[in-house]
Amino acid sequence: MKAKDLDKMFDDGKDITKYLDLTNARRPEQEQKRVNVDFPVWMIHSLDKEARRLGVPRQSIIKIWVADRLEKATIQ
Repeated sequence: MKAKDLDKMFDDGKDITKYLDLTNARRPEQEQKRVNVDFPVWMIHSLDKEARRLGVPRQSIIKIWVADRLEKATIQ
């Protein structure tokens, strides 16, 4: 398949994943690194309450809030 044909399929909203080799695909700056953070018990309870309210895991709340704060700090 020629690149222009693949581009057209993509632009038309068609699924092109079967034409891609994703075995070595990665997202730059998105690699994961595990860190340990100690929180006071009251904070864990608050995080869990908010996570249940939103129907997401505690880790998701932490990631979203930290990312939001970092984004705001970058803008200033």
